[in-house]
Amino acid sequence: MSEHAYHEAHGHHGDLAPGEEESVNLGSRVLGYVIGLGLALLLTATSFFIANTDLVWQPSIPVALIVLAIAQMGVHLVFFLHITTGPDNTNNVLALAFGLLIVFLVVGGSFWIMSHLNHNMMPMDQLMQMQR
Repeated sequence: MSEHAYHEAHGHHGDLAPGEEESVNLGSRVLGYVIGLGLALLLTATSFFIANTDLVWQPSIPVALIVLAIAQMGVHLVFFLHITTGPDNTNNVLALAFGLLIVFLVVGGSFWIMSHLNHNMMPMDQLMQMQR
């Protein structure tokens, strides 16, 4: 079987980079973005509502905000970054995971350094007494 016949038989109609889609109707793409925008706005409005209302049990507000933040991250990943479970998204998921690793290393390392500096720095009143 020739390569061209193989690609035709398996639905491949040309060379596509990882993450690229074959010709998709513009209306369906716009509809996906509009649905994602609507969900993101709904989750944002719900977060502000929960933070500023007395209808929710007060100790549960941080947990509710964390759940809504995770849901909003999921909406952004699926609707805007097009991260799905398909086999062609492996590179996208690996790039996202590597980016998150770098961010956590930078932020975590910064907090670690600041914590050790805070612990090892001499308090100001002791420094003033030593200078006298």
